[in-house]
This record gives sequence, structure tokens and C-alpha cells, in this order.
Amino acid sequence: MALRETTAHVSADPYRAYRPWFYAAAAYNAIWGGLAILFPSLVFELSGMNPLNYPSVFQGVGMMVAVYALGYYFIAKDPERYGNFVWIGLLGKTFGPIGFVYGYLTGELPLGFAWVFLFNDLIWWPAFWSFALKHARKPFN
Repeated sequence: MALRETTAHVSADPYRAYRPWFYAAAAYNAIWGGLAILFPSLVFELSGMNPLNYPSVFQGVGMMVAVYALGYYFIAKDPERYGNFVWIGLLGKTFGPIGFVYGYLTGELPLGFAWVFLFNDLIWWPAFWSFALKHARKPFN
């Protein structure tokens, strides 16, 4: 009987598969944002690029990334209430790679910078899109 109750409880949470993804995204964004704030030249050095002349610009990016962490935490904690936040995350995770492709095609960014968008954006797409299409209410209702 206990097995049935456990199985029923597990299947009763339609968000179970997504919660770890959003908790992981929250932690990742908090760490990434913090690193960008504390070490604004690091990403550029790791990509073989010259650092920005104005590191505070990239620190601003780090601040925005860190703010996303709170949204992902809210989704993980209460997906019914905060599920629509996923649309905000997906906008960032879509426009980032589009901006990279544009930067690469115009010669402004080297291909070596693509790893940033692989880890910051593309690896999250399957879980985020699946959650958005199955569970997030339409964003404009």
C-alpha cells in the first residue's frame, strides 16, 4: 500500500521533472552572474578576446543574469504561480544566441565565444520549452 501511495504522490506532481532544472538554472545564474560581476574580464580572457574597455558594462550583464536566478528559483518552488516567468527566461535564452550569431557573422565575436551561449542558453532549451508548452499559461492572456 505504501508503494501505491508513494507512486500516486510522485505522479500527482506534474512539475516533478522540471523542478531540478529550474533549481539548477537558479544556481547556475547566481554563480554566473556573480562571476561576471566580480571578474568582468574572465569570460573574454577564457574566449581568447581582449577584455572590454568598460568592465562595468559586463558587470551589468552579470547583474541581469543574477536577477534571472531569482525567477528560476520561484518557478522551481511554485511552478503553478510563477510558471509564466519561463517566457522571460526563454526570451533571454533565445535573443542571446541570436546576438552571438549576428556578432559572429559580422566578425565582432570569434567562434570561441560560442561556449558562452552553449552553457548559458542552449542546454536549457529542452526543459524550458517543454515546461513552457505544457505548463505555462499563455503569456498574453
